[in-house]
Amino acid sequence: MATRLKRMIDILGSLLALSLFAPVMILLALAVRMTSRGPILFRQQRLGLAGIPFSILKFRTMRHNAEDIRNSDGSSYSASDDPRVTAIGRLMRKSSMDELPQFWNVLRGEMSLVGPRPDQVDQLTYYTPEDRIKLRMRPGITGLAQISGRNSISWARRRQFDAEYVTNWSLGEDLRILLMTIPYVLLRRDIHTGRDNADRNSTAAA
Repeated sequence: MATRLKRMIDILGSLLALSLFAPVMILLALAVRMTSRGPILFRQQRLGLAGIPFSILKFRTMRHNAEDIRNSDGSSYSASDDPRVTAIGRLMRKSSMDELPQFWNVLRGEMSLVGPRPDQVDQLTYYTPEDRIKLRMRPGITGLAQISGRNSISWARRRQFDAEYVTNWSLGEDLRILLMTIPYVLLRRDIHTGRDNADRNSTAAA
């Protein structure tokens, strides 16, 4: 019953968000199109419920076909001076508006408003047995890790928060996380890792 209610909240919440943010999303789409070459939306395979991959949607914030730079622990590299990020992309990241298209993922049932953040498919190889518990729930736009340090804490610690969320999940906890996400977004907290120890490969990223 509780999980059905969670899904109902996801549907209603995503419909409301898509309606409210539609004008903003149209303006952002135009801004991306006019300021850099490449598609408006960035699509990437991420781990979903039960580990089944799905295509996550974001506004593209990097140059088209930019390198996928990883930290030594396998996590994605993020820094305020990242040369791969476009000018409009930097603004969208600071405000988290690049993630608005993920409400479509929620509406389609691939994501939830609240849940573990979805990792890239190849990052599954870095999981410990304890980490795999996060695959028991739909990934979320926000989650316990997002309000507990976001990118300022290690990826291993973020996975621990994800596992803790799944283990102790309740609708009340979802509401608490949603309410705490608002000041996190408005104050633009913990967006970047601030780490420079990165490994490069040629995978496209955004």
